[in-house]
Amino acid sequence: MANKNRLGRKEQQEAEERRRAQRTQRILSAFETTQRLSPEELDSREVWWRNEFEWLKVRGYLLRPRYSPAWTPSWKNSSKDWFEHEDSRNLQAGHIIDATRLSDGRFVTLKRINKSEHPYEVDIGLYFASESLSSQPANHCVPFYEVLALDDDDTLIIVMPLLRIYTNPAFDTFGETVECFRQLFEGLRFMHQHHVAHRDCMSRNLMFDPSDLYPDSFHPMETSLRRDYSGPAKHLTRTQRPPKYYFIDFGLSRRYDPSDTDPREEPIWGGDKEVPEFQHSNDPCNPFPTDIFYIGNAIKKDFIQAKRGFGFMQPLIADMVHADPAKRPT
Repeated sequence: MANKNRLGRKEQQEAEERRRAQRTQRILSAFETTQRLSPEELDSREVWWRNEFEWLKVRGYLLRPRYSPAWTPSWKNSSKDWFEHEDSRNLQAGHIIDATRLSDGRFVTLKRINKSEHPYEVDIGLYFASESLSSQPANHCVPFYEVLALDDDDTLIIVMPLLRIYTNPAFDTFGETVECFRQLFEGLRFMHQHHVAHRDCMSRNLMFDPSDLYPDSFHPMETSLRRDYSGPAKHLTRTQRPPKYYFIDFGLSRRYDPSDTDPREEPIWGGDKEVPEFQHSNDPCNPFPTDIFYIGNAIKKDFIQAKRGFGFMQPLIADMVHADPAKRPT
């Protein structure tokens, strides 16, 4: 009997080791970690931020411990695996990082850009962040809190709120989704009324302010977890705490003179590769109807095709993604 018990415990241990190994493999795959880069090594994108750690701190923004020049991986003196620690995660996008604003403890996003590559992004963002426009409820352009300039006369760091992708967490009711659609339509109309075409307003550039939904926030690189990795990030529903939705990333955006009622731009490929007017021609076209397509296609893919019950949106979305830009709603 004792031998059987020992064998049973051994089998359980082996099974647990297999599960642990499988879990580790899944984590490694998700983290995109390779044998050439150990968890405690920063990639070149992260090294750039580490080099600016003290400069940013002086200007009022504190990066997470991983990016401190004095960082020691927290798992070195822990019984937990490295991937169970918040400082094990590398950046998803090298030019974007989160920080804490020291003046009030608010979590923010820092975005590094080069003026030479995106000469209009800051001007357009600051235009919508101006006092006269930022106070208008219909303005759904991500607020620019501050723009920091480095000494090379080309690199800028845009300070913005910490947001979440607009479809996460999942919507609980149709009413929540309709309110989301309403805000997106309202925000795009506001931009167009102010003669700005976004030119890349696909799904990844649609986000919302989660500060009320997540009172204790979440980890920016693993948004389902708390900031300290101590468990799932708890959140309320969008019905309980209605959020505001935002358009981000004005890198391809353009602002036109009000007298130019039919501006023309050569096709520029953003994240959505399905724009009908770009498929078989490089002729300049009006970017405003293309924005309508982007929003319509985002809703089509993220809701109509991905979920049940959104047939009521089909007629409108069909118009928004019409192959003829002139037949899309304005």
